[in-house]
Amino acid sequence: MAKQLPTVCHFLVFLWFAFSGASTIRLTGSGSTRCSVEVYHNNSWGTVCDDGWDLNDAEVVCRQLNCGSALEVPQSAHFGALYLGIYGWKLKVFYVWSPSYHLCVLFSAVSVILTGSGSTRCSGRVEVYHNNSWGTVCDDGWNLNDAEVVCRQLNCGSALEVPQSAHFGAGTGQIWLDNVTCSGNESSLTECQHSGFGSNRCEHGQDAAVICSGEKTVNLIRLAGSGSSRCSGRVEVYHDNVWGTVSDNNWVLNDAEVVCRQLNCGSALEATPSYKFGAGTGQIWLDNVTCSGNESSLTECQHSGFGSNRCEHSQDAAVICSAVSIILTGSGSTRCSGRVEVYHSNSWGTVCDDGWDLNDAEVVCRQLNCGSALEVPQSAHFGAGTGKIWLDNLSCSGNESSLTECQHSGFGSNRCEHGQDAAVICSDLIRLAGSGSSRCSGRVEVYHDNVWGKVSDVNWVLNDAEVVCRQINCGSALEATPSYKFGAATGQVWLSYVSCSGNESSLTECQHSGWGNYYYYNYYNYYYYYYYYGHSYDVGVICSGPMFWQS
Repeated sequence: MAKQLPTVCHFLVFLWFAFSGASTIRLTGSGSTRCSVEVYHNNSWGTVCDDGWDLNDAEVVCRQLNCGSALEVPQSAHFGALYLGIYGWKLKVFYVWSPSYHLCVLFSAVSVILTGSGSTRCSGRVEVYHNNSWGTVCDDGWNLNDAEVVCRQLNCGSALEVPQSAHFGAGTGQIWLDNVTCSGNESSLTECQHSGFGSNRCEHGQDAAVICSGEKTVNLIRLAGSGSSRCSGRVEVYHDNVWGTVSDNNWVLNDAEVVCRQLNCGSALEATPSYKFGAGTGQIWLDNVTCSGNESSLTECQHSGFGSNRCEHSQDAAVICSAVSIILTGSGSTRCSGRVEVYHSNSWGTVCDDGWDLNDAEVVCRQLNCGSALEVPQSAHFGAGTGKIWLDNLSCSGNESSLTECQHSGFGSNRCEHGQDAAVICSDLIRLAGSGSSRCSGRVEVYHDNVWGKVSDVNWVLNDAEVVCRQINCGSALEATPSYKFGAATGQVWLSYVSCSGNESSLTECQHSGWGNYYYYNYYNYYYYYYYYGHSYDVGVICSGPMFWQS
């Protein structure tokens, strides 16, 4: 008698295994497509009685088998044995009913995996299972919305990054999906719009990848605040469906170390003072955090309990991880504009603006993945730093991969004062162009796949323009302009159907129809049709103007 569970992605697995101390685990059974799990102990394979068997025990089994997290530990007599089809490390699951008295566990089965060189359970090359074989996903139009679905499907928190160009190595065999377009709310990647299984002209050098925030939704963590990056910022954790901050009471390097490792950001360089990335708002979730430094997530550390504190947001904790060697910071800074600071000899220091020009700034902007250099404000525009002044007399060609590759007078060799601290304003992969444009008004263009392209004005409103203005450090949006305002362009149209809440830090974080694509779904014929919008629909913005701060 066959059984079917409520959802396609969940199955009963009948687990047979031995007592702790086992050194080997295997999948066995009669026939090439059937197996059960056993472990090896004292020169023999054996099972375990289910006395006291609970979710904690099952969680270890699921993780050991690379099968997600434990969902349930039903009594073995209630269910039956499960037979699994073996494809290397990848399991195709079939359910067959038969009575048993050994323990069993319900776990989330695999229809998408992350794999490749340097991959972890929550970061790697994306592969999906279709038509009895695994295949990769082409990164045409691949963005954070698509990655968000993968991360949620794998119970890996939220999407942090979508590395390009087969970042975790090129796959082999089938390329199953291309032109994937997700809203971000789908329950699985194959529910998203795409060009059809196997329909693509891609090569494995374009295999899509994701880096997710962590393994459990309840342990979501992110870095936020003024001047933050993926690996530096104010620490925020997700609990009870709300993001909240962490108090810096007793916040030390061991605590920061856990955060950096959890975010795949290397080791902790600094458990920063509360003011470094600005004060948060809303809930303060954690206080008196005490980590050994070896925990896999911050919420595993000792703390006073979620929401149990008398703290204020002026005490919000922050971190800087080793994946960061340069940051933009200071009063009024953003992710892509601020005072330049570099890490050397275990401390952060500023850069003197003697000879500081757009070539130097171009290197900083590219190093931070912030587009091209727009401005090099002088005289500590984002406020004077403190401590070391590491670099002076920089001379970059503009093609270097990091600022410290440029010629300079030597670390710490200068006669500067902090009133000369160098700063940059980068485009953040976005610019304003067109007839009559200025730095803070013009036709919106975004940089993707090494090409500048335009944005369609379908549903373009003030909330969308607000994100653009903030992203380019141009104050607030005065107008989301009509398509003709700054003239039509030529070339690529990258984005359409952009929908922003107005609080996003960049335009590409907003929902949209995918890079270069606009799809219309024909509900009668079950096809996705592609429509190209001409340049008479190019959007523009008028912002209130550049923001300036007193040094």
